[in-house]
Amino acid sequence: MAFRFRIDLCFAFVSILVLAECYLHLYRNVRDSGEDLLQRRLSLRARWDEMSRPHYAVREELVRPSRHVSSLRDSITPTTESVLFPDWEVLIIVSPEGEVSSESGEDYQCVFHNNATSPARPAWVFPFTKRRTFKCVIPRRIRRFRPYFQPALTRAAPAKQREIHSFTRELFRWTFLAYESLSTQNDVVLFVKGVNNRQGVNRSPSQLRCVFGNDATIAVRTAVTTSSQEVFRCRHPDLRALPHGEIENERIKISLEISDENRVVPSVAYYTPMRTVATLEPKSQLCASTMIYNAAKFLKEWVVYHSRIGVEKFILYDNGSDDELQTIVEELNQDGFNVKTVLWPWPKTQEAGFSHSAIYAKDTCKWMMYVDVDEFVFSPTWLNSSTPSTKMLFSLLPNKPTSNVGQILIRCNEFGPSNQHSHPVHGVTQGYTCRRRAEQRHKSVVLLEAVDSSLVNAVHHFGLKEGFNGKRLSLSQGVVNHYKYQAWSEFKAKFRRRVSAYVVDWTDEANPTSKDRAPGLGFLPIEPKGWASKFCEVNDERLKMVTQRWFAIPWTSENKMAWEK
Repeated sequence: MAFRFRIDLCFAFVSILVLAECYLHLYRNVRDSGEDLLQRRLSLRARWDEMSRPHYAVREELVRPSRHVSSLRDSITPTTESVLFPDWEVLIIVSPEGEVSSESGEDYQCVFHNNATSPARPAWVFPFTKRRTFKCVIPRRIRRFRPYFQPALTRAAPAKQREIHSFTRELFRWTFLAYESLSTQNDVVLFVKGVNNRQGVNRSPSQLRCVFGNDATIAVRTAVTTSSQEVFRCRHPDLRALPHGEIENERIKISLEISDENRVVPSVAYYTPMRTVATLEPKSQLCASTMIYNAAKFLKEWVVYHSRIGVEKFILYDNGSDDELQTIVEELNQDGFNVKTVLWPWPKTQEAGFSHSAIYAKDTCKWMMYVDVDEFVFSPTWLNSSTPSTKMLFSLLPNKPTSNVGQILIRCNEFGPSNQHSHPVHGVTQGYTCRRRAEQRHKSVVLLEAVDSSLVNAVHHFGLKEGFNGKRLSLSQGVVNHYKYQAWSEFKAKFRRRVSAYVVDWTDEANPTSKDRAPGLGFLPIEPKGWASKFCEVNDERLKMVTQRWFAIPWTSENKMAWEK
């Protein structure tokens, strides 16, 4: 009897399991009939499109025989191209012929698959290709779906009035993209993310080719001559092999082909043939270049100080600022300073930006100083000078025409918050006066003609051509005051994103002991206890005293400085 009871009990238990499995199966079918089923169909359709035709410069591509290659004009030069940036931000690049109103009051939105929308904010206009840009954010409710499709840019409208859009093109991924190009007299410099991912480990140029053109069947390919970091140099193409319309409209896409993987990197970069432009501006002996993001409040102090000690021209690589940068630049130029901005919205590309500047400024600058807007070059030998002199920085450079010195390396002193709780009213040189004892890293002043053709750099210095050497200054000759650890309200902005390609963002839980991290700082923008008094081992007021002597406005009771006018 007991045995029969156990058999019945087991049978009932098994029956319950079978019924439960059937219920779950029916539930999945019902659920899949909704949005998930639509998304899966879209995904299958996209994958079928990927198998049936290549998408040069639209997504990672398999190179197939020409009989399988259709015209790529629609896919490679659509009305808009969209790139997925970090933090779910989408950059939409509008073709010049795109029907986008320039009226300031016009509202636009990004329409994603599943009819999800988000506001589209006007961003910038690329200076060379005249392409307008917008930014929007992928809505949270569709972030779990794969793949991500390029959104449609439309005028804002109620849901019932929206057009029905077809989504078949995947978003460009920022981690694998050709994003910029620059032509010289002898070659083309192409900037590509995701090919050389490890610092110091680069693909051989023989494995790569530059690809010019909007149609895969007639694209022109040229040999790559150098491959380093995100910079690739290749020969100019023979434009006679391209359609006349592309040449006439200057709508020639350029990308990079990885031969051994049979794929072409997606691209938003365009090829511009080299032109000789006459300029009346004499070549500057000393320029300064940096990458800048929302640092307009620091700019006047940095420009006024360095111009008075010898910098003749400033070239700022704008990393997508949305503060008053352009207004401040215009004011500086009206006051007689020479300040130029270059739009460079690409995240984590400081090394590539510096490589670009070494080519871009070569014909107009002899020496280039690479320091950030929170870094000020100073020599203890200037302590007794009553006024600044434009010859001061030149005293740190080689004075013999036959010198083989191609780069000056200047060590950095890192200053702490110095008990400041907000941005110092009279500037960083006046407010931050306490620093760490040991110097950290260095910055450089580079002879541009001495830069190696690979353009390789480590932010702090460049690789040099054979025959040139670098010279490191002693601390008594020159030093960079780096106002790195500022008042917390300013410093926490650095958590947005580090600009170097090979430095881990502070929000990433990696390399906790790296020198690129602030000692004792966690992975979240939360103010550490006692922040205002951290990094204070040496009281150093040398530059504060010198700048007060040089730049204080004597008739003001508030002790205003020249950059506060």
